[in-house]
Amino acid sequence: MKTSEKTVYVKRTQKDYSISFKLQVVQEIEFGRLSRTEACHKYGIQAKSTVREWLRKYGTFDWENQSNTTVSKTPEQRILELEAQVKLLEKQKARAEHLAERADKKVIIFDMLVDMAEKEYDIEIRKNYKPELSTASKKNTKKH
Repeated sequence: MKTSEKTVYVKRTQKDYSISFKLQVVQEIEFGRLSRTEACHKYGIQAKSTVREWLRKYGTFDWENQSNTTVSKTPEQRILELEAQVKLLEKQKARAEHLAERADKKVIIFDMLVDMAEKEYDIEIRKNYKPELSTASKKNTKKH
């Protein structure tokens, strides 16, 4: 007896995919490990147009003018392919450095805001301090 499974359609947006995921899919397609259709099936991406947009945005090849025929690669073509891979990795590195720098700036600003709030309202906001004993607890410790 077979049980029927229903596939639930979940509408996704570009924001549902992380930048690292998009770059990984683009890299796999550009290295020739997957076709656009195979990438959609493997990763559950609902539209080939989504992958095409990622290739346009993050890729290094001209996908609109690419032919579907496969020909053995000459050493010059292999060099161009490797150069494209280097460009992709440089793009990824630059993006990662930008995000790291941005995160560092956010941490500095957050710390400054917490310092200002602690001064302004004369309260401890950070939780990495030892809590003081309440006055009732202090009296109990003195009696013992």
